[in-house]
Amino acid sequence: MKKLEKSEEATQYPVKVIQFGEGNFLRAFVDWIIDILNEKGGFNGSIAIVQPLPQGLTSILTEQDGLYHHFRQGLENGETVDEARLIQCVSKAINPFENIDAYFGLAEETSVEFIFSNTTEAGIVFDENDKPATEALASTFPGKLTQLLHHRFKHFNGDVDKGVSIVPCELIEQNGTKLKASIEQYIELWYLETEFGDWINNACAFANTLVDRIVPGYPKDEIEAIKERIGYDDKLVVKSEAFHLFVIQAPEKVKQAFPAHKYGLNVKYVDDITPYRTQKVRILNGAHTSMVPIGLLYGLETVSETINNEETGKIVRSIIFDEIVSTIHIPGEDPKDFAEQVIARFQNPFIRHELITISLNSISKFKVRVLPTFLDYVNTKGVLPARLTFSLACLMEMYLCGKFELKDNAEYLKFFDQLKTEPLESIVNQVLGNMDFWGQDLNKIEGLKGQVVSHIEAIRNKTMTEAIAAI
Repeated sequence: MKKLEKSEEATQYPVKVIQFGEGNFLRAFVDWIIDILNEKGGFNGSIAIVQPLPQGLTSILTEQDGLYHHFRQGLENGETVDEARLIQCVSKAINPFENIDAYFGLAEETSVEFIFSNTTEAGIVFDENDKPATEALASTFPGKLTQLLHHRFKHFNGDVDKGVSIVPCELIEQNGTKLKASIEQYIELWYLETEFGDWINNACAFANTLVDRIVPGYPKDEIEAIKERIGYDDKLVVKSEAFHLFVIQAPEKVKQAFPAHKYGLNVKYVDDITPYRTQKVRILNGAHTSMVPIGLLYGLETVSETINNEETGKIVRSIIFDEIVSTIHIPGEDPKDFAEQVIARFQNPFIRHELITISLNSISKFKVRVLPTFLDYVNTKGVLPARLTFSLACLMEMYLCGKFELKDNAEYLKFFDQLKTEPLESIVNQVLGNMDFWGQDLNKIEGLKGQVVSHIEAIRNKTMTEAIAAI
């Protein structure tokens, strides 16, 4: 088995990107995009990866000369996609916990234009106790980033042409805005120069983003077959679905310097990211959450089984196209197109996405991902969304029936356990009226209680096939 190492003929690109995070997602998303841009002549830059936590993969990246294989697998335009690509855009990987000088050396790279990050949803946080000694590393990601930017500011004497564009990929709303706010808090906490704050505001750009691609973990069960296929001993193989979406709300200079939208990639520059986030949360995440209790009670195990089954697949499609899509409005775009892509993603034969795994914290997920659609539908059409109402009934029965090992807030599980022996109408009344669950009393929605009671009775006294057919 051959060792991964760069050939002497390999193109050497200047470092244009500092990337916080070396995990599967960034390597299968941002790095994959940049590798394609380099190939097509639209970027001509390399990535310096920074390991954001003490334990990570930078030593293996260094051992493999920054090389690794990405597998893109799934359904696209009705065709099966199964392609392998050698990612060659990573030029260096640095562990700042072991080599802080190399970390700050990145700030002195003249060619750097971008900083990308994915430090998980908990990564963008301000900690007032984060007060590192001189030349020591801050504990939080925004703290480390503030140190890096301050070093760059000082090294280049506040040159506005040496500002950078910061593009966070953490899955939180307004991620760029929140990251900038954290940096401003550290500037104040650490008594840094007013001029540095001005440089952050005038020389640097902060993007808000939405990223969307399913990236499973390291394919350990298939790795030997994969190594045989590629012919290399690759310890960093990463797989993803075929679909990808990168929505960026940023100043024009970001769009000009990172023109991924021009090269056949699903990258969109927009003035307002909000409707795209709504579309993703309601259609992709909302459909996931809605199908879980239906599929589990039907006796299915995975997303692909649920969407491909004639009966459950029909109701999930109806939830998406008849009830969710009608609540989404994006000027110049049809959310049905995204919905069609979501169906293809659910059918992906390369990913085993278990319903019981998605069922984690289903109550909270239903509140965030489904309830806004439910309420919008009621308010605009004046009637209950029949399939989402059925899904809500299935959600309750999933917690009440005792057939599944559900993971959720302990108080939520206790609440359902204490209800099991009560009359059904009382159960439904208490669940719908639980303010901790929904933030409001759903009993006030006309006809909802009666419909939910009727559905649960059907689920308990008939087969799921009959219960679904009765909707």
